[in-house]
Amino acid sequence: MRKPVLLVLAAGMGSRYGGLKQADPVTERGEFLLDFTIYDALLAGFCKVVFVIRAQHEALFRATVGDRISAAVAVEYARQEPDDLPQGFMLPEGRAKPWGTAHAVRAARALIDAPFATVNADDFYGRESLALAADFLRQDADGGAMVAFRLENTLTDHGTVSRGECTARGDSLVSIVERLRVARVPELGTAWEDDSRTWHPLPPDTPVSMNLFALPASFTQFADSGFERWLQSADNLQKDEYLLPRAVDSFIASGGTVKLLLSPERWFGVTYPQDKDRVVAALREMRQGGLYPERLF
Repeated sequence: MRKPVLLVLAAGMGSRYGGLKQADPVTERGEFLLDFTIYDALLAGFCKVVFVIRAQHEALFRATVGDRISAAVAVEYARQEPDDLPQGFMLPEGRAKPWGTAHAVRAARALIDAPFATVNADDFYGRESLALAADFLRQDADGGAMVAFRLENTLTDHGTVSRGECTARGDSLVSIVERLRVARVPELGTAWEDDSRTWHPLPPDTPVSMNLFALPASFTQFADSGFERWLQSADNLQKDEYLLPRAVDSFIASGGTVKLLLSPERWFGVTYPQDKDRVVAALREMRQGGLYPERLF
């Protein structure tokens, strides 16, 4: 089989962070969080990186991330834009942002010719997480897998986060429910907040999605056809997003199989500006411990 491809979802606008956080250095050497993910992916056996970006960010992204990494691995770019719609659909008035993470996978459909894994550009997943995804993809299975994390290993101390709550039957993923506001809450521990501002406990060992999926090449076409169905049923086309967990749910409902692989790693990310100091300290500690060399690329 062909070696797996890493699909990096990097078109997010970083609204809570206040800028293009994917291109914000997190080490004294000027490295980005994404550098560490790609370094781990190459060790795991990924052979190509496809970045999904916005056209308006392309020059900055190439100069700060892509050009350096291209010396170590084949790099390609897919452009995710709001007007990338199926035939017969018009861009709704006022829609400025991309259509979500499943739409990002769809945007790369012409570049994905092998099994692939998806990662967010602004998340640190850990070496074992990337190895789990790569090992699964090397099995050449028709189905997919999701590398899940324990909820308690994915939270920030500076606000709420969105997490996909996973339900499994044995080692098979059954469903993903998107919880848009998850946090540590006094007296409840880890919990999620509903639209009526009521908090509900969510056990700290709950497996959650961080968009690290291992999928067959054909999934990009599934996301393409699913996007058209989603457009026909969405409630608010000015704001709603076609999210990857929803597309995976639809894949399972259509008869596809998705294994649940639980990572022991701790997630790091810069959801809020205040998160950066913690990320910088964690990466420095890992480098001092010998996990990463002084120069990644």
